[in-house]
Amino acid sequence: MIYRSHAAAICAILFGGLLTVTGQTPAKVPSTQSGADNGPVAMNPIQDDKYRIGYRDKLSIQVYRHPDLNKTVAVEPNGTITLFRLSEPINAVCKTESELAREIALAYQKDYLKNPEVSVTATEQMSQSFAVIGAVEKPGHYYINRRVRLLELLAFAGGPSKDAGSTVLVARTGSTSNCGSIKQSSDENEAYLTFKIRDVQEGRQTLDMKPGDIVSVREADVVFVYGNVNEQGQVVMKQPLTLTQAIASAKGFKAATAKDKVRIIRQKTDSIERQEIFVDLNAVNKGKADDPYLLPNDIVAVSEDATKSILLNVKNVMTQGIPSLFYRIP
Repeated sequence: MIYRSHAAAICAILFGGLLTVTGQTPAKVPSTQSGADNGPVAMNPIQDDKYRIGYRDKLSIQVYRHPDLNKTVAVEPNGTITLFRLSEPINAVCKTESELAREIALAYQKDYLKNPEVSVTATEQMSQSFAVIGAVEKPGHYYINRRVRLLELLAFAGGPSKDAGSTVLVARTGSTSNCGSIKQSSDENEAYLTFKIRDVQEGRQTLDMKPGDIVSVREADVVFVYGNVNEQGQVVMKQPLTLTQAIASAKGFKAATAKDKVRIIRQKTDSIERQEIFVDLNAVNKGKADDPYLLPNDIVAVSEDATKSILLNVKNVMTQGIPSLFYRIP
């Protein structure tokens, strides 16, 4: 008998849980007749994990044995819904489906029906939106009615594109669908969060997303290398970039380069003026000076050494010009 009672209890729990997930559990108003033992329906202790109705959601309202009262309705901008035979609108926002069903049943019982049974299903859950913008394969809005983390949301957006840089920004704009379950912080440091994409992808950093969050994957920054290098142009900064790494990305120096006077031209913060930073790469290569990190939009100017250039030209004339000169004598 003990085993049989345990099995019955387990079946009851599983069956009840299934009804809760599908949102089809009818809410029945407790009987007002004398001697009735129908008490208020106990709320699940983990109700905060259930979906809570938000603005723009579409709801299917079913009143058992009264098909004329069945209705599909959208939540109004003020958070309410209006139903047949009810003189007052009912607030729907921030309630679970079962909570709203119970409130509707109470409203119908007050003036119209005896012991009504009502079910509510959120057929279109449009209130918990997340936006992913920037350098991802599929930017856009994503409507997710369950807990989601940053890595999973990036996966929904197809992941970073080939133009993505190394950082992702999360803007916590807030949402009315939070229903007070998430405290909105006025701290500017919490309103904007920055992560390294590699750390997120490798699980070293994680973040539980909140409705209304905007995820922005920044495009890679660039620096510009020109002058006496083999390949002038932009160098993409997917990771922190040093001066020697930028020059290596430009395929290295040409001959006769003034390595002791490489310039970094950098725009001053909040100004149109630029500053010049001179770096002795000979000292860097010998370990006598630090290899400086570049900032986005830095310009690396590599100059030619005039003396070395003259000597190189003389050498070219000696090795190429004179033999060709003798060859032309009649």
